[in-house]
Amino acid sequence: MEKGQLVFSIRQCGNVGCRFRFPAAAGSEERCPQCGGATAVAATPYAKRDTAIAHPTPGLHLELLLDNIRSLYNVGSIFRTADGAGVKHVHLAGITATPEHPKLTKTALGADSQMGWSYSRNGVDTAVRLQAQGYRLWALEDAPEAMSLYEMGINGEDGRPVLLIVGNENVGVDPAILQRCERILAIPMLGVKDSLNVAVACGIAIYHLCFRVYGDT
Repeated sequence: MEKGQLVFSIRQCGNVGCRFRFPAAAGSEERCPQCGGATAVAATPYAKRDTAIAHPTPGLHLELLLDNIRSLYNVGSIFRTADGAGVKHVHLAGITATPEHPKLTKTALGADSQMGWSYSRNGVDTAVRLQAQGYRLWALEDAPEAMSLYEMGINGEDGRPVLLIVGNENVGVDPAILQRCERILAIPMLGVKDSLNVAVACGIAIYHLCFRVYGDT
C-alpha cells in the first residue's frame, strides 16, 4: 500500500432519527451500526503528510531505562513515542518485555525495529553500569523529593547523555536506582487522580526533555 493511499471514509446514517457518523473502509457498503439503516460517504479524511514536520535534531542525548514494566502494550507504546522524539536507545530490564514478543511489536507499529534496544535481568546493574560510563540518571517518579518536570531548567546540560528511568506501574522506580539519580521528576496532576498511565507519562516527559532544550540554550 502506497503512503497516503485512502483506506477509510467517514460515513453517515441517512435515517434522520439516527444520523450516526463513523469511519469505515473506503468503498464498503456499510449499514449503520446503531439502527441498521443505509449510510453514505459524508467526508474523506485529509491525506497525511508525506514527510514529518521539520525540526532540528534534539540537542539532548536521551536514553530510556524501562525497569520492570508489566504491560506489553505500555512498552510498545513507549517504543513508538521514543522513536518519534529521537530517543537514542531503550534499555529494558527485569520483567519488561522485549521487541521479540509479537504483541509488543503490534503496539509499537514497527518503531521497535528502528530503535536500538538492549535487555538485562537487573535494572539496578544497568543503571550502575551506565552511570559509571558518564550517564546522568534522571527518574520519572512521584517521590516526595521530586521536582516538577516543568520547573526544571534544561540548557543542554553538560553534553553528557541522560538516562531517564521509568519503573513498574505498581511500585514505581526501584529505590536502589532512585538513590543514584541526580534528578527525580514528576508530572503535575490537577485532577482527582494522582498519576498517569506509565506510557502516557513517559511520552510527556520524553517530548518535554527532547524539545524544550531549544528554548533554554
